[in-house]
Amino acid sequence: MNLELEGHRVLEAATVSEASALLAAETVDVVLLDVHVGVGSGLDVLDEIEALDLPVRVVLLSGTSDIDQPLRARVHNVLGKPFSLEQLVDAVADGASGTLRGA
Repeated sequence: MNLELEGHRVLEAATVSEASALLAAETVDVVLLDVHVGVGSGLDVLDEIEALDLPVRVVLLSGTSDIDQPLRARVHNVLGKPFSLEQLVDAVADGASGTLRGA
């Protein structure tokens, strides 16, 4: 089981600048956002998504369960590491079918 086999188109970005370029060029429904991306912080990407008012749902991936409530309110879902592939697929499916924040 993987996201593509479940019918999702997958785009990858290893840095904040790559993610920014993809978000500017592509229409996406769900963003899997690791708090720690290769270079920079995934929270920088979250700030950009919010500043551009992009209609996407963010699933935040974190190595800590200590995510504060204000941050949780900014995202659709939080997955703590380690997580199973099934949990990831379920979170993406839920995001793809869910309601946008504020909608």
